[in-house]
Amino acid sequence: MTTLQERVESLVATPADQPMPPEAAGIVEELLAALERGDVRAAERGADGAWSAVPWVKRGILLGFRVGAVVDMSQGQFAFFDKHTYPPRPLTVDAGIRIVPGGSSIRRGAYVAPGVVCMPPMYVNVGAWVGAGTMVDSHALVGSCAQVGERVHLSAAAQIGGVLEPVNASPVVIEDDVLVGGNAGVYEGTIVRERAVLAAGVVLTRGTPVFDLVRETVYRGDADRPLEIPAGAVVVPGARTIRSGWGAEQGLALQTPVIVKYRDEKTDVATALERWLR
Repeated sequence: MTTLQERVESLVATPADQPMPPEAAGIVEELLAALERGDVRAAERGADGAWSAVPWVKRGILLGFRVGAVVDMSQGQFAFFDKHTYPPRPLTVDAGIRIVPGGSSIRRGAYVAPGVVCMPPMYVNVGAWVGAGTMVDSHALVGSCAQVGERVHLSAAAQIGGVLEPVNASPVVIEDDVLVGGNAGVYEGTIVRERAVLAAGVVLTRGTPVFDLVRETVYRGDADRPLEIPAGAVVVPGARTIRSGWGAEQGLALQTPVIVKYRDEKTDVATALERWLR
């Protein structure tokens, strides 16, 4: 019997100018159901701690857009038109997810563990993984294939970017027990290691240099590896002075995140209220 991966890969190989076989929709449905159960993931952590994308899963998600037809998903006075393969994920109270009324949505193909709290309005996209005990606060986004660990707090308007294409691109990862402050953004394959704290307004991308005042070093990503924020780091918005040219003459500075300390008992006390919110 062929595996789900083999069936997905076979469908993906179908030339663009040929119709998809009749079983395609059923295979996409099987993949989305496996993602929602947590049986497969769009990214995985290896034994060495390195995160990597699972290309066949992401190809299968993209296949769902190819197979899908745009249909009317409108509800009452709210009009929605999207691929029929990716409606909002149907949920029941048995899922153990707390969704406060007010316009939140979890798309098909997303894993959301029991104990997750969703404050309105928030959105979790296809292929994402959200671990147990995490809070996704108001106006927060978990992008496609983003991986969010357990007991994470995504504060209001936090943006966790998605990486669906290219399929082998580094995922966006927030590991366990991380606090992401309001209006913070984590994009383009950035990995935030466990217990780190991102203050409000911090923006991280692969190309963002992060200055570590404690260890006196600079963290950067490049074409071959993501930006990684060390475990327990406390990151705040900072600035670095432009030292030459017209920018220096104007007294300008560039925004840059700065690690000012590593999480200790005092930091834990300051974040203890998050447990009560959950």
